Amino acid sequence: QVQLVESGGGLVQAGGSLRLSCAASGSIFSINTMGWYRQAPGKQRELVATITSGGRTAYADSAKGRFTITRDNAKNTVYLQMNSLKPEDTAIYYCNANLQRTPTWAPYDYWGQGTQVTVSS
Repeated sequence: QVQLVESGGGLVQAGGSLRLSCAASGSIFSINTMGWYRQAPGKQRELVATITSGGRTAYADSAKGRFTITRDNAKNTVYLQMNSLKPEDTAIYYCNANLQRTPTWAPYDYWGQGTQVTVSS
């Protein structure tokens, strides 16, 4: 079994900051890319940011300059520091990890349960 548990969501005023965390646990051999996605009401889930095991990052245009993704490989944890939040950042944020459970199994995508981020104007 593999679990991804997110934390750090909440309600914040526009211009404020939040830090999301996601810890992967269970039977894990290695984790490749980890990332954050979000889904606003009535919209499709979209990429926010990703980070490889080597630390290479990628961001959606909407996140560039405001959000920072980092990870602690020793703790199998990924973080998303969100600054200068806007009402349009309101969404459920989901953690994703592409990981292998054993050396012989193919990598597979796992998802967290999501954490609500609400930005008031």
